[in-house]
Amino acid sequence: MPTAISNTIVGAQADTCSGPRVGNSPDTTPASRRRYAGLWIPLVTPFRDGGLDLPALSQLVGHLREQGVRGFVACGSTGEAAALDADEQLAVLDTALDAAQGLPVIMGVSGYHLPKLRDWIRLLASRPLAGLLTPAPMYVRPAQAGLLDWFQALADSSAAPLIVYDIPYRTGALISADTLLTLAAHPNIQAIKDCGGDVGKTLALIDDGRLEVLVGEDLQFYATLAQGGAGAITASAHLHTARFVTLMHQIAQGRLDVARTDWLRLVPLIQALFAEPNPGPLKAALAGQGRMREELRAPMTPVTPALRERLRIWMDQT
Repeated sequence: MPTAISNTIVGAQADTCSGPRVGNSPDTTPASRRRYAGLWIPLVTPFRDGGLDLPALSQLVGHLREQGVRGFVACGSTGEAAALDADEQLAVLDTALDAAQGLPVIMGVSGYHLPKLRDWIRLLASRPLAGLLTPAPMYVRPAQAGLLDWFQALADSSAAPLIVYDIPYRTGALISADTLLTLAAHPNIQAIKDCGGDVGKTLALIDDGRLEVLVGEDLQFYATLAQGGAGAITASAHLHTARFVTLMHQIAQGRLDVARTDWLRLVPLIQALFAEPNPGPLKAALAGQGRMREELRAPMTPVTPALRERLRIWMDQT
């Protein structure tokens, strides 16, 4: 990996896909034919003594693979990708691809310098990726026209489909519904990870149907899927993974009352997992299961003792 781009790149987190449709007709594409339908796990990155703990990552992916997940996201915000250099990101990605044993893997990519980011995306073309998860460039807060140009340029450069990561509270850039609907016309922009916090925008995208809407805010899991979202990228589903998968099946089958009851049992645990900055609480819970060390990279810090105890209680109760 050329060192010229190593300081500019930070991670964001055999199917068929229907082509773009015209207008606001409802999406009638069966879930089985949506490329991204199902539960995706945005992987944490285990560390040991300051370095990557790739054996722990491989074992974690192997465990999750058996729970019925759709696939994985490597080098997302849950994976502390901003604290990984380029070589480490590739090592994490390659470990996830190998351990997934054929399940699809999405790679998180982000940056500020367009030519260098396009070079990075072209390098990633050598990997069999299911998609690239890409947010707006952070901090610079471009206009909507600039966001259109940005995402279209990245999509033009990528061998894998682009998943727009709409997360304005991290990037500082609000992507409007009109901008997203315009991006939906691009043949290589196929989905959105929705952390935008705008229910009206979410519903407009679901109604339009061209972009698969993947819920990215864990506490919006039930609401978005019950209203027609295609899938979820859910950090808290590292825990009780099979229960999240069952919830998705219940919702897809229209068994909303049963799903709501099961969902509400998980809500307190999800609230605890996000009571302090992610992925600190999640790593504490996984360390409690013996899956990895509770080790993070600066500026992230371990959870407080009070939250660790709260997590232990809710893990036992759920």
